[in-house]
Order: sequence, then structure tokens, then C-alpha cells
Amino acid sequence: MFSCTSGEEALASDHTTCFCHRPEIQILNRRMGADLSRRGFLGGIAATVAAQGLPGLAVAQPSGAARRPIVFTNFRLFDGTSASLRDGLRLLVEGGVVRSVLAGGPKPPEGAEIIDCRGKTIMPGLIDAHWHTLFAALPLPRLLTEDAGYIHLAASAESERTLLRGFTTVRDLGGFVFAFKQAVDEGLIAGPRIYPSGAMITTTGGHGDLRMLSELPRDANGSLSSVERSGGGMIADSAAELQLRVREQLMQGASQIKLVGGGGVSSPRSPLDMSTFSEADLKAAIAVARDWNTIVTVHAYAPETVQRAVSAGARCIEHAHLMDETTAKMMADKGVWLSIQPFLSAEDTGTLTGPSHVASLQVFAGTNNAYQLAIKHKIKTAFGSDMLFSQAHAARQGTMLTHLTKWYSNADILKMATSTNAELLALSGPRNPYPGKLGVVEEGAFADLLLVDGNPLDDISLLANPDRSLLIVMKDGKIYKNTLPR
Repeated sequence: MFSCTSGEEALASDHTTCFCHRPEIQILNRRMGADLSRRGFLGGIAATVAAQGLPGLAVAQPSGAARRPIVFTNFRLFDGTSASLRDGLRLLVEGGVVRSVLAGGPKPPEGAEIIDCRGKTIMPGLIDAHWHTLFAALPLPRLLTEDAGYIHLAASAESERTLLRGFTTVRDLGGFVFAFKQAVDEGLIAGPRIYPSGAMITTTGGHGDLRMLSELPRDANGSLSSVERSGGGMIADSAAELQLRVREQLMQGASQIKLVGGGGVSSPRSPLDMSTFSEADLKAAIAVARDWNTIVTVHAYAPETVQRAVSAGARCIEHAHLMDETTAKMMADKGVWLSIQPFLSAEDTGTLTGPSHVASLQVFAGTNNAYQLAIKHKIKTAFGSDMLFSQAHAARQGTMLTHLTKWYSNADILKMATSTNAELLALSGPRNPYPGKLGVVEEGAFADLLLVDGNPLDDISLLANPDRSLLIVMKDGKIYKNTLPR
């Protein structure tokens, strides 16, 4: 469950064993795994009942289905694709979608709520392409002592904070979030839309293999470790086993698959230069995802690891901070996406020690070159923050956006975090849990809207101060925050 994929990590005093490997966390993982297994059983019953056409559990209607129309007036618009603002428009939201954005606009529907925006800026909700919903904010010491119920409640609280920071959609790249996503979709929890990957899939000894050394060698019967039983990560060491794990995530509702192609910053036993799956293994997994009409994204830092994933047919690479010219050209030639995080210093990751500290320095040193190569070779680039295990770091989502000014204009940054990221999400095809227009403000798009006190095209730092700068946060046509002076 607790997969140290990046961000703040608490290592033991010998700098070789992270907290995730300690017996206490293994006990917690087993307890959470049992709890999630029960939920999965009940979810399976509900799905079976529905498939048989029998009376089943009541399902809440989408949150925007029954509210009265809302008309926004007197605003400036960043639509998610343009490099300038538009004025003199009227925006109608009804049934969770944008019905019209017109100059003057039609007469408001009877009973509509009229919101005078007082010249502020409306823009699409932000999208984070690399997020971990369950593990974003709760510190590891609390994870060691609290029960599963508390952990899920803490994730719920962080989910709401994420939404109020203006991130109305996230791509979850590791964690058992299927039930959590359902709760968000049904309105039980306030939070962003979730594109779930389910368990991150790795090899023995790879990034995400969080077993204690006492658990080795693996049971001859192939029994799952406590981390695997929790659903947070899965270990596969053959093509057949890898295909099985991919199918399991897709069966549970994964919109895309995340494979671990190499080492990671916060895994002390998996250096950044290592590679895990062979090209043949990656091809086998990608073939399964193609059979399900969706994509695979591969965690990879080193050039050889990235190139292997690209050759195997991966549609997206996560991180790639150490890539070189040859790797960048290869990605560009193949049309492979880059989902990268603008990590610049320990302020972005928290204090790391031992091998993780060494790896983080490698990442910081490679960040500038990676972005420059992406721009030079015109690689389609997505924004993600990849914050873990710290509420303070989770709150830096908007601040991470401001780091991008080192390489991009404010307009390009805003487009990347809205319409461009939406293009990446759309690659999930029929597995897209939210088919429709995301990341834009136009007719027919989901009504995920922010009202910003100022012009983010002039001052991107407004998004780093959401408590002050975001006056309205709307998702699916529902207003979750409105501090516009009346």
C-alpha cells in the first residue's frame, strides 16, 4: 500500500531500510489489504447484480445532474488553448457542462443563478498528470500508528484540499484508488476526477518492491506479499505474470497502466540507472493494454530505460530526468509523451538521506537538461507534481507550476496544465472514465472552472496562492468554493 514512489521518505538510521519495510507498516498494510479486499468483494457483488439486471445498490447521480443553471457574467476568459484573454462573454453552465460561451449570450434560463465575476478571470480547472491520491499528505509516522479508517479519512481531507487548490482532475499513478474514485464520483467525497492506474507494477528488486529482506526468497507457491495484497503495488518477474497483473488492474477499472521500468529516488535498493523489465516483457504488457484499448506509461529515469520502454511501444514516459539527446530524439520520432516534474531542489522533495539523497541530486541536476531537450525536440510534455507523504508538499502543487517559468511562457504553462494534460488523459480511449471535453472552456466541455482574482497569463504565481487567488472553484457544475465578494 505504501509505495515510496517519490517525495518525502523517512529512512531508518542505517540509511538502507525505509519505513515501508518495517514490521509495523507491514502489519498496517495487511490490515488495509483485508479491508480493501472486503470492499472489492462487495463491489463485485454490486457489479454482478447490475449485470444480471437485478435490484442493486442505489448509485448517486452525477453531482451536476439536478442543480439549477448558472450564468457567469462580467469576466475575462482563458479558455485553455489561447494565449490571450477574451472579454464580453456570457457563460452558461447547466447539467454539469458548459452549455454556451457567447458574446452577450442568450437570455438566461428561468431560475438561473447569475454570478457577476467583477472582471476576474475564468479558466479551466487544473490537471495534475502525476498524483498519488491516497499517499499525498499523511506523514509516514502517522501511517505507522493510525488504523485504515483514519488513513482513508485523511486521504479524503487531502482530496478536498487538492480540489480547492484548483486541481479538478488528477491522473493517479500508484495506489488502490478504485473505491475512492467511486466515492468521489458519487459525491460522497469532495475531490478531483481520478484517472486510476491501480497498482504500480514492478519486478523483484525494482522501484516499488517494498518487501522486507526477511520476506525473501519469495514463497515457492507464489503467495503475495503484504504490499501486493494491499493493491498498492505488484511484483511480476515473467511475461505471463506481468500480463496477469496488467489484466487485474484493467479489470478493476484502471484507465491506464503504470509499469516501473527502472529505479527510483525513494527506493534505496533501486538506483536510478537500473532497468527492470526486458523489452520483451514490456511488449507483452503493452499488448494487453492495447487489447483493452488503452495505454501504458512507464516510470523511467535513465536513457537506456527510457529507450527500452519507447522501443516496446509505451505511449508515455514518467520522469526521464536523466535522458540524453538520443533518447529525446527517439521519443519525438515515436510520438511518445513525456510526463515530467520540475524538481529543482530539496524544497520540492523534502529531506532525503542515504541512496535516496544521492538519487535526488541526480534528478535535480538533470531537470534543466530534460526540459531543454523536450522543447528542442518538440516532445509532447505533460505537467505533474508527484507529491507524497507530506501535507506541506502536497500544498505545493501550484508552486510546482511556477517552476516551469524557467522554460515556458505563462500561457504555455497554463495550456500544459489544462488542455495539453487533457490530451494525455484522452489516450485512455474507451477506458476513459470521463469521456468528454476536459481542460477547456467551450460549449460541451465539463464545467470544471476556476475564477482567479487576477490574470494568470500575467502572473502565474496566482496559482501558487489558491486560498487567496481562487475565488470560485467549480467541478462538474458544482461550486465547491465561492469567496467572491457579494
